[in-house]
Amino acid sequence: MSCDAARPEPGADVRFTGSVSDSTVKEGPVPSVPSLPRRGSDKDQRDGDKDPGSRIRIPTARAIVDCGVYVDGTRLPGKYTHQAAMAEVRKQGQGFVWVGLLAPDEGQMESVAETFGLHELMVEDAVHAHQRPKLERYDDVLFLVLRTVNYVPHESVATASEIVETGEIMVFVGANFVITVRHGDHSPLSNVRHALEANRERLALGPYAVLHAVADHVVDTYLEVTQAIEEDVDSMEEAVFSPRSSVAVEHIYLLKREIVELRKSVNPLSNPLLRLTRSPGNPVPKEIRRYFRDVLDHHTTVAERIAEYDEVLSSLVDAALAKVAVQQNTDMRKISAWVAIAAVPTMIAGIYGMNFDNMPELHWQYGYHGVVFVIASVAVGLFVTFRRNNWL
Repeated sequence: MSCDAARPEPGADVRFTGSVSDSTVKEGPVPSVPSLPRRGSDKDQRDGDKDPGSRIRIPTARAIVDCGVYVDGTRLPGKYTHQAAMAEVRKQGQGFVWVGLLAPDEGQMESVAETFGLHELMVEDAVHAHQRPKLERYDDVLFLVLRTVNYVPHESVATASEIVETGEIMVFVGANFVITVRHGDHSPLSNVRHALEANRERLALGPYAVLHAVADHVVDTYLEVTQAIEEDVDSMEEAVFSPRSSVAVEHIYLLKREIVELRKSVNPLSNPLLRLTRSPGNPVPKEIRRYFRDVLDHHTTVAERIAEYDEVLSSLVDAALAKVAVQQNTDMRKISAWVAIAAVPTMIAGIYGMNFDNMPELHWQYGYHGVVFVIASVAVGLFVTFRRNNWL
């Protein structure tokens, strides 16, 4: 579809759409944004005035991980560029193209956009990444952004610098193509592609079958990461309530911070998944829509787990602080008890150290022994009393 064909008439009411807010979900058709003619930025125009040889363009093939043509659920033999693959689909009059890219730059993504007629706003999001999970529609192309997560193995939370690392996957779905753009070294999609190629019946449902497979793969990794984090939370809980162990509060905060980062990556995806399952006018076929309901159920389970972990860690912070306060009180009681015991000989020695003439005990034959006996008796009596009261 050319950009000029989708240009709105003068005075027409053009509606743009963005991602749905987490707090509200409105039922209704997935709106579309008309394509706009691409215009170069000021930087592009300035660069264009320079010597063309001064700009090094990296071939688009460098960013393409895999590109295949699928007809009736079967991948056609041979290797294709993205232009040749799209030309083959148009020649066949059926099937679709699946192009997978890894961290493309602006020039590489523009080449793909020209071939498949992608909107410039989608291209910008795919290049710069760091997007919030969202679902948008531009003309007849759906654009889904998913955040990927990966659990970083570590011996203990105390020695870990990072527990959860994040990335992104963008999926463009048209009538006869699907494009996946991945940012991050984790969550490769090769296994997803191979699994779909082994399931011809599912793959024959078209590009939206790929959209479901990618979303299902991402949500499944959410489940794996939450299960691994649950072990960290359990270990932290055991350490906090163990009598002889001491856990620094900052270690709990580190784990809690990673939970917050995980929640920011996972929770916003609920509304896009809900729109893919329930919105009237949804372009997703009914055969695929029922599978998205299963993905939504798994996502709800993940969100509930994350909320539970966050509550547990908040309780552990309070418990750790209370444990520190109790330990400080115990130390203060011990110090106070020993000070009281030491005060007795200090007081008696101070009394008999005064230089008064009329102190009868000073001239008593057994005065020294009597004072020592009194000091020892009082000190032992105080020690026994404090010991019985668990102060010592």
